[in-house]
Amino acid sequence: MISLHTSPLDQPGTGDAGGMNVYVIELARRLARRGVEVDIFTRATSSRLPAVVRVADGIQVRHVAAGPYEGLDKNELPSQLCTFAREVLRAEVVHPVGHYDVVHSHYWLSGQVGALARDRWNVPLVHSMHTMAKVKNAALAVGDTPEPLSRVIGEEQVVAAADMLIANTELEADQLVRLYGADPTRVDVVPPGVDLRVFTPRRDRSRVRRELGLPEDASVLLFAGRIQPLKAPDVLLRAVAVLLEQDPTLRSRLVVPVVGGPSGSGLEHPESLAVLASELGIDDVVRFVPPVDQGELARWYSAATAVAVPSYNESFGLVAAEAQACGTPVVAAAVGGLTTVVRDEVSGLLVDSHEPADWAHALRRVVTDDVLQQRLASGAVEQASGFAWERTADLTLKSYEQARALMGGADTPLPGAVTRKVAM
Repeated sequence: MISLHTSPLDQPGTGDAGGMNVYVIELARRLARRGVEVDIFTRATSSRLPAVVRVADGIQVRHVAAGPYEGLDKNELPSQLCTFAREVLRAEVVHPVGHYDVVHSHYWLSGQVGALARDRWNVPLVHSMHTMAKVKNAALAVGDTPEPLSRVIGEEQVVAAADMLIANTELEADQLVRLYGADPTRVDVVPPGVDLRVFTPRRDRSRVRRELGLPEDASVLLFAGRIQPLKAPDVLLRAVAVLLEQDPTLRSRLVVPVVGGPSGSGLEHPESLAVLASELGIDDVVRFVPPVDQGELARWYSAATAVAVPSYNESFGLVAAEAQACGTPVVAAAVGGLTTVVRDEVSGLLVDSHEPADWAHALRRVVTDDVLQQRLASGAVEQASGFAWERTADLTLKSYEQARALMGGADTPLPGAVTRKVAM
């Protein structure tokens, strides 16, 4: 696997680390359990990082030196593609011919390198976009920066080069075909998964709230993720202000934890969300919590009355899937993959706009209607049960097989015990 711009070892929720980091490492773990050896190539961001980290049996993360270790913005990474690609190819040279069977690249920068490795190694390139510039630019958050033309062109090149494209949802598959001219016969839909052992409804909410320092009788509206315009945490805060204006009695029991750190264009003004909370007069109900690991995040989900996902776009919506797996209803924007992950009025509520009044209405329904909340909580667990990393790995292996068959290299099947190596 190639994950150039962000390491699967990084803490999700800040910087460039997010759902893709979780995707890469969790998929790798499930592939390794099926007998696939996985090497993950990522750019080193510190001189102190070891060249190779053995994560688990069959999984290695290889830190590639390409450009300055620190201070390199994601938009500057294209200048280091040649160096990164050279080092990836050099790592393979020490092995016998045919060492890798598949290259699976994540995000367009990695796809550029993956296309070169595919040609050099004569193996299929499977690519996951995760996000797409044309889609993001069509639903740009207020004050956010459009994705540059160089990325659009780079994505078009990767789509044309890939032997197989993996889309998170049917909607993403349609966007690949409609916006990027992808061959529909080379697009597979493989939903990401949730670790159902970590994200589980079997937690006592009262106990978890006590442990997290939350009142047991509170109405907890949680935001989890990177703090940047695309994720729209400001929409939640503005909606909370409207909600409290409409019903001041809620203030005594309302808590709004924001779990995550600044990312992307949000790094330009990392304090902006706290300033907004103060300007709206709701800083007494908002709590800012630094990024946490998956186990701790699951506890926050379990403690919440509802999880808000007001993003302007999501290719899937991993936060929504994880929250539902914990038995917590989700109030989400009706955009992108969220319309697949969340079943409106069954596992959560979908909001057709980013207007604070519309969001306040949806949030009010959840925090004031116990019957609705219980019904959505039950539906959330059922909805999340269909998203498991084991299923993701099985479907991904089928995509690898199909890609290898298209290249005429499937003499030895990948699924099952007789498997070899994947470069991610």
